[in-house]
Amino acid sequence: MLPTLRQLTYLKLLAEQGAFGKAAEAAHVTQPTLSAGIQELEKILGAPVVDRARSGVILTSVGEEALRRANLILNEAEELVQSARSAGQPLTGRFRLGVIPTIAPFLLPRALPLLRKRFPKLRLFLREDLTHRLITALRAGHLDAALIALPYDMTGLAWAHVSDDELLAAAPADHPIALESPVSMRSLEASELILLEDGHCLRDQALAACGLKPPKSLGDGDAFAATSLPTLVQMVGSGLGVTFLPAMAVEAGLTDPASVAVRPIGDDHPSREIVVAWRSGSSRAAEGRLLAETLKDA
Repeated sequence: MLPTLRQLTYLKLLAEQGAFGKAAEAAHVTQPTLSAGIQELEKILGAPVVDRARSGVILTSVGEEALRRANLILNEAEELVQSARSAGQPLTGRFRLGVIPTIAPFLLPRALPLLRKRFPKLRLFLREDLTHRLITALRAGHLDAALIALPYDMTGLAWAHVSDDELLAAAPADHPIALESPVSMRSLEASELILLEDGHCLRDQALAACGLKPPKSLGDGDAFAATSLPTLVQMVGSGLGVTFLPAMAVEAGLTDPASVAVRPIGDDHPSREIVVAWRSGSSRAAEGRLLAETLKDA
């Protein structure tokens, strides 16, 4: 005998809620019904999945592994239902899209009205996060697709091209770099670089594209770093150094309020590739490609 989807759902809700009563309420069943489902699951697995304690329930090691596999199975089952419902009607119903912070505020304001117009039945759920967390969620089945920038490790994923986003040099308006167009790599190497903090893929992409090393730390502290592009622009405008900005952000007006000069870099015009990514073999692949095609028009 195999566990049922209902039993796996009970386990997932129990782990999320931490108590049988709350889990039963979330499952819209009585507590005895949920308890019986968990007991039957334990009988099938031949081991307890939860320990009952005064403070609530705690998953056993078997329960932790069962939950991990249950999440995968339930995600696949949910994807099956969504795929069947949208057969012949792509991008209808729920679609969970992850977007990185260096794309979301600059592309989505143009893209969302277009998506609503072309796909009025689409229920788009957005999650903004750093690339590595979006990729983890994508591989685990918690997202249907992610709008990210390459290069990045795409093992187990497929993707469709949206656009090439040029990387530009940004410097204080009175900085010597402001007199260059394009800016040479030698000038960038000789300047105080300010970048986004570790975890933002734009940081590594810009350094790799320009063949530069990360900024050196300042004595016993770290080199200047910003948590977001708007903060980065303000730091540059205050004269703290120079940085790299994606063209889409500049075109969206990111640098307008600051005293910042933006210039192209070298003769190669380094860039990052914007893509829509999904899990290899996912039934939402066709919708991922259609989403990428739509974003090209935004």
